[in-house]
Amino acid sequence: MKALLWFVLMVAVAFNVSTSFAFDGVQQVLISVGSGVVVIGSAVGLFLMRTKRS
Repeated sequence: MKALLWFVLMVAVAFNVSTSFAFDGVQQVLISVGSGVVVIGSAVGLFLMRTKRS
């Protein structure tokens, strides 16, 4: 599951960066917000699945 979350995180970050070059205006904002939600969700999932060190 962690590998999938890392993959989704990296793809979503790359997609979010590339939208600024491919789109403009409202379309770019909506796509960036959607991919940003995916980035935040996968980052939170990875944070919650981390192993605690003592």
